[in-house]
Amino acid sequence: MKLRLNVPILTVIKTWFIICFFLLFSLTSFATDWPQELSGDRGTIVVYQPQPEKLKGNILTGRAAMSLELKDNPSPIFGVFWFSAKIATDRSENTVTISQLKVTKVGWPDSKESDEEQFSQFVEAQLVSSSFTASLSKLTASLTSAEQIKESLAAIKNDPPIIQFTSTLSVLLSYDGDPVFRDIEKSSYQRALNTPLAVVKKKNQEKFYLTSGHLWYQASSALGPWTILANPPADLKALIPKEDEISDAPQVISAPNIVTVTEPTELVVSDGKANWTSLVGGKLLYVENTETPWLRELASGEMYVLLSGRWFRSKSEQGPWIFVRADKLPQSFKEIPPDSAIGGIRTSVAGTDEAEQAVLDAQIPQTAAIKRSEAKLTVNYDGEPIFEKIAETQVEYATNTSAQVLKISEKYYAVDNGVWFVASKPKGPWQVADNIPQEAIAQIPPSSPMYNTTYVTVYDSTPEIVYVGYTPGYMWSYPYYGVPIYGTGWYYPPYYVGGWYYPRPPTWGLHVGYNPWTGWNVGVSWGSPFFRVGVVWSGGYHHHPRPCCGRYYGGGYRGNTNININGNVNIGNSVSIANRAHAKKRIAENPANRAGGRITQGHRANNLYNQGVNKKRNAIKQPSTGKINRAKVSPKRANNVYADKRGGVVRHENGQWQNRSNKNWKTVPKQGTLNSPSFPNQQSRNQQINSQKRNNRTFDHKTMNRELHGRQMGNMSRGARQPMGSARRGR
Repeated sequence: MKLRLNVPILTVIKTWFIICFFLLFSLTSFATDWPQELSGDRGTIVVYQPQPEKLKGNILTGRAAMSLELKDNPSPIFGVFWFSAKIATDRSENTVTISQLKVTKVGWPDSKESDEEQFSQFVEAQLVSSSFTASLSKLTASLTSAEQIKESLAAIKNDPPIIQFTSTLSVLLSYDGDPVFRDIEKSSYQRALNTPLAVVKKKNQEKFYLTSGHLWYQASSALGPWTILANPPADLKALIPKEDEISDAPQVISAPNIVTVTEPTELVVSDGKANWTSLVGGKLLYVENTETPWLRELASGEMYVLLSGRWFRSKSEQGPWIFVRADKLPQSFKEIPPDSAIGGIRTSVAGTDEAEQAVLDAQIPQTAAIKRSEAKLTVNYDGEPIFEKIAETQVEYATNTSAQVLKISEKYYAVDNGVWFVASKPKGPWQVADNIPQEAIAQIPPSSPMYNTTYVTVYDSTPEIVYVGYTPGYMWSYPYYGVPIYGTGWYYPPYYVGGWYYPRPPTWGLHVGYNPWTGWNVGVSWGSPFFRVGVVWSGGYHHHPRPCCGRYYGGGYRGNTNININGNVNIGNSVSIANRAHAKKRIAENPANRAGGRITQGHRANNLYNQGVNKKRNAIKQPSTGKINRAKVSPKRANNVYADKRGGVVRHENGQWQNRSNKNWKTVPKQGTLNSPSFPNQQSRNQQINSQKRNNRTFDHKTMNRELHGRQMGNMSRGARQPMGSARRGR
């Protein structure tokens, strides 16, 4: 028996075993990536997981506990150092490299003053030429104690779209305004440009056709109603490009209904009458037979739906729907169990660990070193360049091109896949920009389709290399009152040129959802087979250079993040809202996700700099001024030693905090001991207070518990909730 492409089953099994082994290895290799050690002529420096204090661009500042193990001294000497360093990240590999450390301060609470100077000189000399590579997830989690976003985005638009409900399995056919058709070359048909689905019209006739590549529909109007077509015209069927005839393409068991709209709309589909199921001790109900997070709070009787990361509330399906900030949801939402059928929506409930991680993730840039010689850009305009001023800014932007071109102070700047280019003329020639007018660009508001360019940065440059980066805002993902949301909520008019249509980034109509494991995903369950042929027949949606949701952008879906392929609609089958086990199962079961032996993920795992032709621009190795001493993981030591803000060294062991004092660990009394009513008399109370003052004179429980929580979250799988084990003990 042979599988597709004539690959024997045994070979496939062997290949998947190898893939799973290396996937498991890659995950476990970072499970214990702190502490790390550096070896020098005098001994070994053990560096525990850094505690970030601030991240600005690609510059990380913070502090870290360390121990110095001298060759002539068997006892470790504990200390603390403060630093600033550059980070380089790769979301597709979940790695961060910390390098070019500048040690700003060193403290040695464990040593004599006479020894401190020589210890400091040795440590600083080792650290300045060192680099540390660890998991990006751990850096994200540890930022819980760092400077966080204090103000949510202004001018984000949260007006609800049209929200339609149907109990019949359906697909949303969404036109961007009135349907627009253009001729298909060498045929008697026209193609609808302004929709991601494949809709065609017979020239000079009111005959319309819609296809998924497998299912066919017909109608006498572009707006429907649509009926199933068993035998489409042979000449029309022959127009489907061979690339879309994929044997493992998602197929449906029965033909879904087609719902046609011309305004921003979200379609909530249930498989039959809504099946309400109890959750959280009877405080909440959720609809089990839908792909949309659809809940009801029993205390108020209000219904809630989650769309593009935003919650909307109403008494009934008919509305009106009112936007509800994620930090204003009922308390019962925080009580949704992570392992429940809708555990994934905790990411959209402010105050949960999952939401906190997602918001922190938005602060971490994806970085790259770009070779000037390989970074090319050509901008095509429809005629002569036309620029329009962005209100209340010094910036103009080009309106008749698919590229993002800005005019600022008579210079021209363009962003292409996370890289800034500059030119003296709107048509170029373009070269990689060494710097950009950051203040002017930062003025661009969310109401502009150029808003996402404000999240792309130039960090540094050499004659050969330019260091750049972007944060998830470039991918239209933003932290908003404690949760991630997708899109700005503003409608951006599209651009047409010839037989092509360039959609601006939409917020609505894609059923976009977020989960803690893969980030943003297109969640249209029944849309999967339809989107696969969204950019065919010599026209229609152009693959735009401003991506979202994996490879999906606006329309013309070419990525592989639609999960439900078995023809059934169920919350447990939605990767956007399910618990981790269900989400993992649905990703693995989608044949389209197996291309190249890697599971396709959403924006969190994506690295634009490593996709397709972009790879050619990347410098293979970042240049350095000298020999780099790469730290090695020290797996025999526990990652439970911390530096407090005052320069003390503390340890968390067996559920208790311990201070390092006089080369020994001393237990710190738990917070609240002073106010405990269990003291039998004033004398014993005074003794307890004095004892606590000696061991806990400057100990900040609140801060250190927050540091502990961040490190524990980083030691788990994304979105999990379990305490950090204590199998390894610190020295």
